[in-house]
Amino acid sequence: MRSIRSHIDSLLDEHKTELNAMNLAVAHSLGRYKVKFNPEKIDTMIVQAVSLLDDLDKELNNYVMRCREWYGWHFPELGKLIQDHQAFAKVIKTVGMRQNMINTDLSGILPEELEAKVKEEAEISMGTDISDLDLIHISGLCDQIIELSQYRAQLFDYLKNRMTALAPNLTCLLGELVGARLISHAGSLVSLAKAPASTVQILGAEKALFRALKTKKDTPKYGLIYHAQLITQAPAKLKGKMARKLAAKCALATRIDALADESKGAEVGLECRAGLEAVLRSEQERGPKKISGGSHKHEKYHFKSETFEYDANNDAPKKPQKRRFEEDEEDNQPKRVKVEEVEEA
Repeated sequence: MRSIRSHIDSLLDEHKTELNAMNLAVAHSLGRYKVKFNPEKIDTMIVQAVSLLDDLDKELNNYVMRCREWYGWHFPELGKLIQDHQAFAKVIKTVGMRQNMINTDLSGILPEELEAKVKEEAEISMGTDISDLDLIHISGLCDQIIELSQYRAQLFDYLKNRMTALAPNLTCLLGELVGARLISHAGSLVSLAKAPASTVQILGAEKALFRALKTKKDTPKYGLIYHAQLITQAPAKLKGKMARKLAAKCALATRIDALADESKGAEVGLECRAGLEAVLRSEQERGPKKISGGSHKHEKYHFKSETFEYDANNDAPKKPQKRRFEEDEEDNQPKRVKVEEVEEA
């Protein structure tokens, strides 16, 4: 059999074209089998969506920072009054020059109190004047910010629907964004389901883990799972404990989402979340643990001070006492060893 397999090309030289066509057909059938899954259960879309969402956040932050700095030369007080980026861009797009702020109605964008404050600051603003060409480019940048913000909201809704269909139990425990980032970091939902709870707990903190192992210091307690709501609302002393418990439940929920039937739904995730919330409440009500033996009562310590008086006689050096001559002679004489005579029988 091995010899036939090694010389198959020379034996089937006449049917080489048919053999190539057969190999191509088998490859196509295998490819169709791998792709032919339920389109709602493909986790590749989630990986791409959450990566695009992170890229959009970075680009949006850069655009907003540039717009605030650019328009700040003309109206610097506006950036401190309006914190919402989309509302800031809409105000610039609607008003244009700050001189038009008084005659412009901003009730559809800002609340009444903030609108009155913005108009008041526009009258006494210390910003410099800009040309119409500068305003055209700033308005174009504001259009980009508004469009990107709207597209980001649509993409987030799409990601929520995908996560609810693909991993409902994991979504109940961690939320859409954190769950999608875990799946993206692991590569797929099946790869995340194969990982143990200890790996899920520190997933995303690999650099800190290997640095701690190299320097022989404490390893990190959490990675991407730190941004989950159950951990962020826990006090600082309970974050490590809640991260460990949440990682164990996430490992169970991920395996159910990846390998179990769709009829399960999000029942397991809801039960696990309710249990973790109950544990968190009980830990917060219990408070810090008491040290063992704390009930033993110790006697009250009383400080006893002793006062010493100064003795001036101790300052004078003492005169050495002379020894007697007879005592010196006795000391110099060698000691005689007594020998007992043994009587002969």
